[in-house]
Amino acid sequence: MTILIIRVILFVLLLSSTQLFAETLEDRISTLEKALKKQEQTIEEQRKLIEGLKAEVKHIQPPAQPPAQSPALPESTNANEPTSTGEMKQQVQELKKEVDRVVEAQTKNVPSVFNPAIGFVGETVLSYRSKGPSQTGSGRPGGFDAFQRSVELNASASVDPFAKACVVANASADASTGEATLGIEEAALQTESLPGNLTVKAGRFFGEFGRLAYIHDHELPFVNRPLVLDQYIGGESRTDGVQINWLVPIEHYVSLTVGTGNQFGGDVPPNNVGDFRHPGGLNYWGRLSSYFDLTDDISLEPGFSGLWNPKTIDRGGSFAQSDGNTLTERQRCLAGADLTLSYKPLRDNQFTSIIWGTEVLYSHNRYDVDSDSLESRRSIGSYGLYSYLAYKFHRQWSAGFLYGFVEDARDNTAKTYEYSPFITWALSHWNQLRLQYTYTDHNATYGLQPDSAVYLQWAWIIGAHSHGWQQR
Repeated sequence: MTILIIRVILFVLLLSSTQLFAETLEDRISTLEKALKKQEQTIEEQRKLIEGLKAEVKHIQPPAQPPAQSPALPESTNANEPTSTGEMKQQVQELKKEVDRVVEAQTKNVPSVFNPAIGFVGETVLSYRSKGPSQTGSGRPGGFDAFQRSVELNASASVDPFAKACVVANASADASTGEATLGIEEAALQTESLPGNLTVKAGRFFGEFGRLAYIHDHELPFVNRPLVLDQYIGGESRTDGVQINWLVPIEHYVSLTVGTGNQFGGDVPPNNVGDFRHPGGLNYWGRLSSYFDLTDDISLEPGFSGLWNPKTIDRGGSFAQSDGNTLTERQRCLAGADLTLSYKPLRDNQFTSIIWGTEVLYSHNRYDVDSDSLESRRSIGSYGLYSYLAYKFHRQWSAGFLYGFVEDARDNTAKTYEYSPFITWALSHWNQLRLQYTYTDHNATYGLQPDSAVYLQWAWIIGAHSHGWQQR
């Protein structure tokens, strides 16, 4: 009997709990249905509101302007209330902004951030030189000349959230044949999210050395690269290798960069040391830079750079000196110090600025004397510098002066000087013209003669271009 009573009680409890669960579930479903209906009603109300706003903006016509001599307001009028015309115009403008904001939010599409940004750069240099290449040592002919120095195609994009990449293809015409040769100037990958303020770049790129060595020709503040950079670096600091940058984690800006690669310099071939390259066959470089705000309008940027190639094999070819000896380079060392002083008034920085930049380089290389003897060695130290002043006196106009001096890295008795006033007209951010006069006093040790040259540079950009025109 007791067992029967217990079974009846359990059955009643089970039935009650089942009904209670069913009622709870039905209540939840009913609540969800009400929420969905409410959302649908809200969406429909917003749609009607947008249509109403559009219709109101379309049909509202503000009344005509009151006559110049309007009657005085009645005494009962509140002076703090705006006139009906001004208030009506303000309401119309607010309605337009509200409609545009709502429509934009509904029709906005998410762009693909993985599509590369593609740009194209062209640079034509028209010139006249008073002497030919046999008298100046230049690679361009004397007299009148038209030189398509740069035809550059660049593409850059994010590879993923952790890295970005860029590719720059460049073509220029040969001075003797006129044929253009296409080459990959840059193709590098750079990290975006390493810890410890570290950034790593690998591939083909311009190594960070000095102020202007890693700047493209069309980005320079003057037409031609300073002589000391052409002589000691080989033009642009192009390399195939890896570079690490560390932003020192302190309140003041300090940047440290180190790198290594097979070559260093645009005109320098890869450094192949026999059939097996030891670590001494690589190039090693570094740069330390900082930044100081002297006042609200004046800033100072100092930097120090170094390059070391412990073991080279005839990097620049055999060189016959004036004393009859023939030199072959076996070790390359280069040190530099640069300084930039900028004046950019905050209230007028789009129209006025003064920039003074200078860099001093010291080259100390070791050579084998005579091609048949490896016993006779010679170390040669030489130095060079450039300094320029650029004054921007208008949004589109700037002018300046460049001075350069260099001793030959293989014969420090051979000295060359250059003097170049220039003026730049920036028609827009993507199109600029520059006129420059250059007087070069070539080293007389090897029979070269002074010459004068006039250059007209026309450079332009279409599409995306990450670096644009440098204002350094």
